[in-house]
Amino acid sequence: MSEQKPEHHPETPTSKNINQPLLRALVFAAGWLSVALGVIGIFLPVLPTTPFLLLAAACFLRTSPRFYHWLISHPKLGKYLLYYLDGKGIPKKAKVYTLLLMWFSLISTAFIFVPRLTVQIILPLVGIGVSIYILRLPTLELPPKQTLQKNNPK
Repeated sequence: MSEQKPEHHPETPTSKNINQPLLRALVFAAGWLSVALGVIGIFLPVLPTTPFLLLAAACFLRTSPRFYHWLISHPKLGKYLLYYLDGKGIPKKAKVYTLLLMWFSLISTAFIFVPRLTVQIILPLVGIGVSIYILRLPTLELPPKQTLQKNNPK
């Protein structure tokens, strides 16, 4: 049995393309900035990954169908982006990983690196809001990975 894959979207959804050159360039640049922030967010849990990738997808959808398809077809980023866009949610392992790293970052930032009362109040409140949002998302059940066994005829 193979890993469950998101529904593939062969066609670009209809959208309003941006025709003004300056605005088009700005939105395209915002798309790449969002991709960069989303990738950084993979390693720094204080930055959210999925919202930046969704913003990038929206920017590319209006400026470059080529980069939109690149993003949703990306072997690492596209799978979870499509699961989210299809309303299937995120895997339990991703939820746990995200919440643990986010809370570790928030607590260490608020109480070790920036020990100010306003930071100690605001960061946990943000963490509670993000935690509620993540926990309310559907949990995507992926089938267990099966190892291939080689048949060694004797």
